[in-house]
Amino acid sequence: MKIKSLFIATFYSAVTVFALGSCSAKKEEVAQEETHDESMHAGTEDATSSESVAPQFKVDATFQQQLGGVFTSYVSLKNAFVATDAAKVKDEAIKTQESLSKVDMMLLTGVAHNDWMTFEGGLKAALKEMQASGDIEAQRASFSKLSDNMYKSIKAYGLGGTTAFYEFCPMAFNNQGGYWLSDVSEIRNPYFGDKMLTCGSVQEKLN
Repeated sequence: MKIKSLFIATFYSAVTVFALGSCSAKKEEVAQEETHDESMHAGTEDATSSESVAPQFKVDATFQQQLGGVFTSYVSLKNAFVATDAAKVKDEAIKTQESLSKVDMMLLTGVAHNDWMTFEGGLKAALKEMQASGDIEAQRASFSKLSDNMYKSIKAYGLGGTTAFYEFCPMAFNNQGGYWLSDVSEIRNPYFGDKMLTCGSVQEKLN
């Protein structure tokens, strides 16, 4: 009986080491091959050793504050994914949508205005998908779309001094990789939750 217990313990230890090793190995592979939307995702060095990336447009501080409110709601939504709680995801998606509705696009002009209309459309569509589904993996696919448009929005307009960390897990979506944003540099993976909570790395700092 003791031999059987020792075998089981050894097996699970090996599986854990393999999973963590796979995450590290995959990150090295993606670092060499990644060409993810270079126009919007440039500067993907480790943010712990780099300066924050300045926004593309100079915009009204009020707009940045409103976008910051969306980001705050987004972080709560991300945490619901970390907890792998589909019901909580729905609730937080509704709150994020409410924050998004408070953003005044009339504070923007020209290209900045036109770009926001595109980003806002993507944000709304992803949030609507999350609210319509009770399947956590389907919600996570929608969260990836939301994160892409949230990243582009913050990259374009900034948050007026608030820092957002752009993070990446190479093993998400069957090793295709998945990005998300956080208000802290510590990795808390929304695509795997406690299965691989710390798999990922910071790619950029935005504010």
